[in-house]
Amino acid sequence: MPPVHRGWLLGFAHEVTLPAETRIFGEDDVADRFWVLRSGLVALDVHIPGRGPVVVETVADGELLGWSWLFEPYRWHLGARTRSAVHAWEFDAARVRAAMEDQPAAGLALFRTIADQVIGERLRSARTRLLDLYGNDKSHESGVRGAVG
Repeated sequence: MPPVHRGWLLGFAHEVTLPAETRIFGEDDVADRFWVLRSGLVALDVHIPGRGPVVVETVADGELLGWSWLFEPYRWHLGARTRSAVHAWEFDAARVRAAMEDQPAAGLALFRTIADQVIGERLRSARTRLLDLYGNDKSHESGVRGAVG
């Protein structure tokens, strides 16, 4: 974000410290807060029946934790647990959403930053992981070609 908008956002922050192995939120919990990590590591997970939580991504220093607060129905799609002690800025989601409406230029800057640097990067990362898992398997190609053509 441009520095002027970064300062605007930090005006809504308060500092928090979370101990290692703290469950921050679970899948389908209300997404009423979000965080920018100053230090530490957070694992994002999905619950798999019979296996429990499986880590699908990690968030580290300087990164945003949580973007479900930005989209209705404001529920978390993943769970999050600290892997180490975390120092972060915490934000009240409803307050920030209201401020985004009141100050559209700052709101647009925040939205664009989240869309590109967070959502976009996580989608690219998921694509890379899928390519790592399935990219060398030639058996699926023949099935796709046969089904299509």
